[in-house]
Amino acid sequence: MAKKIYVGNMSYNTTEDDLRELFSQYGNVLSATIIMDRETRRPKGFGFVEMEENSAADAAISQLDGKEIDGRNLRVNEAIAKPRNEYSNNRY
Repeated sequence: MAKKIYVGNMSYNTTEDDLRELFSQYGNVLSATIIMDRETRRPKGFGFVEMEENSAADAAISQLDGKEIDGRNLRVNEAIAKPRNEYSNNRY
């Protein structure tokens, strides 16, 4: 079963290909996404990686959390689904 991983505190120069390459050392990467600012279209410094196997995801999390990449210490942990509030007036 696939597991989604949160990757934070990334360099703004990190690309989705960089993320895929970094995490592929631990197993098959299904997707790698960097979140972009809607207005400026610039990276927000975090993203998500989805890995095919839970064991590979767990290994990546334990090995990469706190690792320095491009002068920044990555924050890597299991992604937690953000609850949606049906009654919110916020459209975003």
